[in-house]
Amino acid sequence: MEENYSKNQESASNEQFLKEKFLSKSLIKKVELTAKLFKEKKITLEQAGLILGMLPEELEGIFVQKGLTRHKKILVCGGAGFIGSNFVHYMLDKYPGYKIINYDKLTYAGNLENLRDLEKNPRYKFIQGDITDEEKIDKIMQEGIDAVINFAAETHVGRSVHGRAGEFIYANVLGPHTLLEAIKKYKIPKYIQVSTDEVFGDVDLNEDRHFEENSPFEPNVPYAAAKAGGDLICRAYWQTYKVPVIVTHCSNNYGPYQHPEKMIPYFIFRAMGQQPLPLHGDGRHVRDWIFALDHCEAIDLILQKGKPGEVYNIAADSEKPNLEIAKLILDILGQPHSLITFVPDRPGNDRRYSINSSKIQRELGWKPSNTFEDAMPKTIQWYQNNLDWVEQIKEKDREFVNYI
Repeated sequence: MEENYSKNQESASNEQFLKEKFLSKSLIKKVELTAKLFKEKKITLEQAGLILGMLPEELEGIFVQKGLTRHKKILVCGGAGFIGSNFVHYMLDKYPGYKIINYDKLTYAGNLENLRDLEKNPRYKFIQGDITDEEKIDKIMQEGIDAVINFAAETHVGRSVHGRAGEFIYANVLGPHTLLEAIKKYKIPKYIQVSTDEVFGDVDLNEDRHFEENSPFEPNVPYAAAKAGGDLICRAYWQTYKVPVIVTHCSNNYGPYQHPEKMIPYFIFRAMGQQPLPLHGDGRHVRDWIFALDHCEAIDLILQKGKPGEVYNIAADSEKPNLEIAKLILDILGQPHSLITFVPDRPGNDRRYSINSSKIQRELGWKPSNTFEDAMPKTIQWYQNNLDWVEQIKEKDREFVNYI
């Protein structure tokens, strides 16, 4: 009874606000019609403001007050990286009432050029910082955060193998711990820890086994071990303190904004320059590949419907050997397969990752929208159209320019 009274009172207050603002029922109807077009994405917030003679920020407040758009403030850690920047773009485009705080250390993998088009967006804010910085994290949490998505991590396997394991432990274990402490302190409603299928180790090429959410952790390289450590810290904070954390394990991503040291963009630029494509070992190492936008959609769905304390695997059921990927890239770019060269395998190179994502499909209704065959040409086209972006990375990351 009290709840219904409160809702009726709020509705009457909203209606009175509109009457005072527009002074006529015809203008109230015009607002509602404009809001409908906006919600259906037939017009932008700026266009709606022009129609009604209002500033976008003022109109957005009315839409939120009327319940026509959802209003949340999301902290995205690592939002200047590959998957993080794709996620920031995706969320701002999909949810006109959302505000995004992008918190990124801007290491070699963080690149503000990924988000240059958002600099003047009033719903986007960038803060440079380390996720292990307790004071900075506390200050952000005090602003009132509705959810935290943590993409921030040291991710390059080769860098972890060749003498930099300490940096991975610092970022991938201590970082999540710092965030969890702040989330516990400020009672943030939801925290999503974005992790990897590499924590599970590997399976044989012909083995009929897939990684499940409850598969044991058997990491084979320092990067994967550090990510597993962060995941276990998340589990402990749920079990001990009921901090509302969700952990995701995703397969290999590809798409726009990926650092050129990674295999697919690396091969793309080598092929474009008619340079050899070096394949580790026999080239038969298998990974499951997912388009970054599909991963973003899955994270969004988990943000909206995922249950705290749960773990969700995210994959596209698209397992492919590295040799097949190299050939496909060469075919799309019209280059000969003779550019493929075989080099000695690197230490700890897992043979195959095979991940089962049936849980998120069954419980949350997610499935990937893009096939590898459809998304790969789009990915190549993006890099061809953004050569300046690549040159800027090469200039910034001289130490690893040999990867490009």
